[in-house]
Amino acid sequence: MSDLIDVPRGLNGVVAAETAISDVNGEAGFYHYRGRSATDLARERSFEDVWHLLVVGELPDADAARAFAARIEETRSDPRMPELLAAVPHHTEQPLARLRATWTLAASVRRSGALYDLGEEERLDEAIAFAAMAPAVLAGGGSASGGGVVADYLERVTGTVPDAAHERALTAYLIAAMDHGFNASTFTARVVASTGADMASCLTGAVGALSGPLHGGAPARALDSLDRAGADPAGWIAAELSAGRRLMGFGHAVYRTADPRSELLREVARGLGGDRVAQALAFQEEAERQLAQYRPDRPLHANVEFYAAVVMEQCGIPRHLFTPTFALARTVGWTAHVLEQARDPKIIRPSARYVGPPPVDRATV
Repeated sequence: MSDLIDVPRGLNGVVAAETAISDVNGEAGFYHYRGRSATDLARERSFEDVWHLLVVGELPDADAARAFAARIEETRSDPRMPELLAAVPHHTEQPLARLRATWTLAASVRRSGALYDLGEEERLDEAIAFAAMAPAVLAGGGSASGGGVVADYLERVTGTVPDAAHERALTAYLIAAMDHGFNASTFTARVVASTGADMASCLTGAVGALSGPLHGGAPARALDSLDRAGADPAGWIAAELSAGRRLMGFGHAVYRTADPRSELLREVARGLGGDRVAQALAFQEEAERQLAQYRPDRPLHANVEFYAAVVMEQCGIPRHLFTPTFALARTVGWTAHVLEQARDPKIIRPSARYVGPPPVDRATV
């Protein structure tokens, strides 16, 4: 077909849609949510406030914040939730699979309709309800004292009421990770949403994309690097680079300067303190020094996964929950993008260029 347009592999640099939710400036090392610095929001606001900003479109005042909290609590206290959680087997190493299964089952229980057939408020109800399920599902159930989303999640995961420092640290990480352009999982959610499908279908598609190690699996691997390097980061890093292996937690597809999320979380980690934080700071310094020599043509800095791993470990989150915790944050962004895409009646339907064997002449068969 003569009207096909060739694009880069992976759609790199291709503008696929317009969005008013967030933007990433890789050259300047800056990203924002609806015009507000994402890292400033992470330092100053609650998880629920930024959730409201992304899905509703503005930061809430006191009355709006109370009303939004009530909508979240309505799902968290739904009498059907314990039955839903019990219906899906809990395997410690597969919380993302459990989330997909629970969302699918919840769609049946809620009789969720296709977004195409719902009004704006009904779509928002679905977005809030499915996102509000994620903390309990990913934590594997457990009990909580009824605090905010972050405190509730930490208590379920650790079995203890979190102190203020850990709650604030995890809040900063979760806000910083809520959204970040048209990454693979967000784009997947929008593709499904463009068909008019129900909210659960959009979200299960997104979490399926996130489960791939090239997208959401780096935080735990970054911590593994710290363990293996031990007291000799210089020698271990040199050996990895000499072998042609990638340093997990360094470099980013978009940022050509320091990752603002990494800088934020390094600040958070410093505030928590401890031997692990000191080790991470030393490792980053040595890694960036060697990477500058190894790849002088391309600056490679610590990315969000590196210090995210350190912060989550300091907050008591086990490694198998690092990527699921990231999913907890990103669920908010996914729902915001699903709501935005659902307003556009145009289905996302790209073309492909066939490169297989030529067709058999039907006349000779």
